[in-house]
Amino acid sequence: MGCVISQDELILRRVEWKRNGKRVVFASGSFDLLHPGHVRLIEQARSHGDILVIGIESKADPRGRRDAQLGLPGLSITPSAERAEIVAALGAVDFAVEFDPNSSPPFAERLAPDVIVQGGSPASDKKVLQLGESSSSATGKVIYIPLEPGHSTARLIERIKNLIA
Repeated sequence: MGCVISQDELILRRVEWKRNGKRVVFASGSFDLLHPGHVRLIEQARSHGDILVIGIESKADPRGRRDAQLGLPGLSITPSAERAEIVAALGAVDFAVEFDPNSSPPFAERLAPDVIVQGGSPASDKKVLQLGESSSSATGKVIYIPLEPGHSTARLIERIKNLIA
């Protein structure tokens, strides 16, 4: 079971891990309503290194345009601190950290992980491409793990809406 950690503390620990030859893996997302797709992505990410850090997007609108296209509100349901606590409780996770995905410099560049794991494919999302391109030059490699069919936060919200209707 992992813990929630501040960005500054994580960066300090990263220096020690690098000195000790530990491979750091970073995966991020909103993780708003945790579902099997999230859990499977996290478990697969774990297999790519020694220390798994999960970044929890702290912005109020982590899903943005994608949700607007689906007719969903786009605001997170669960506060980011609670999402970080939930994700940190998963056995595969060493550390969860809140971050602003629009910060400059990007948090992934500051962390300098050996591996960045993204859900989906390189062509599925321009944001993923931008993260992958900038991070692969500053750090290690970017690995894309296919999304689990039938599992998504949007689908959970739709199921809840249908139960209420």
